[in-house]
Amino acid sequence: MGIVKRVNSKKNRALLLQLVKTDFKLRYQGSVVGYLWSLLRPLFMFLILYVVFTTVFPLGRGVPHYPVYLFVGIILWNFFAEMTQQSLGSIVGRGDLIRKIRIPRWMVVFSTSLNALINLGLNLVVLMVFMALNHVAPLATLLWLPLIVIEVYIFGLGISFFLAALFVKYRDIQYVWELILQAGFYLTPILYPLTRIENPTFQKILFMNPMAQAIQDARYALVSHDNAIVTIWRAFDGGWYALFPFAVVIALFCVGITYFRNQQNSFAENL
Repeated sequence: MGIVKRVNSKKNRALLLQLVKTDFKLRYQGSVVGYLWSLLRPLFMFLILYVVFTTVFPLGRGVPHYPVYLFVGIILWNFFAEMTQQSLGSIVGRGDLIRKIRIPRWMVVFSTSLNALINLGLNLVVLMVFMALNHVAPLATLLWLPLIVIEVYIFGLGISFFLAALFVKYRDIQYVWELILQAGFYLTPILYPLTRIENPTFQKILFMNPMAQAIQDARYALVSHDNAIVTIWRAFDGGWYALFPFAVVIALFCVGITYFRNQQNSFAENL
């Protein structure tokens, strides 16, 4: 697409790098801990949820290496949530720059997503250390993890383009998206293993969510290959319906970019 082609120019690469650096500085400006918050937030969230769901509500009982199982889900979900939430207000937040300088609109959203990707990379390093401390031996399927990250990134990027363009006209979309993320967190098997859901039809419905499929695949690649982790291929017995989440990712990516391109010429008027 045109967006992908234009990122190759030297001028655009320099501008993109500058936007990423600026986003980073603005996000942690005035913070004592600074960039460490990107690592501490998922760790604190993990500690709270782990205590609750291993003592008060022992949902993780019987799941091999449940701490790693839980941490993988939190990291991937936080990556998706951070990318979409930060990108949602990116065009409006750069309104002054867009009105004054001729800057590719897509680059503003893209730079925000790259910041989220950098945070994910650091969190994955922490995850690897965490796995070593929990005596989780690396599996050959670990090589699938980059492809899973790419899938989540494309999924989040498509939604980010759509939300960023929509937010320019409708500021209430921010609160709507917060509610959707909150509901999505509990509808996605982050806290609970899918083996707790005995109804196979409901398992299949949950797998229509690409985040559920990606998180379960990441757990399968990193943690264990036994029956404690249900993947979409197992839920659908390898049928063609198992490809549905991937079709959703591609469709939303195309819809998000198309809507953004159709609306970008009117951004300056509505900011």
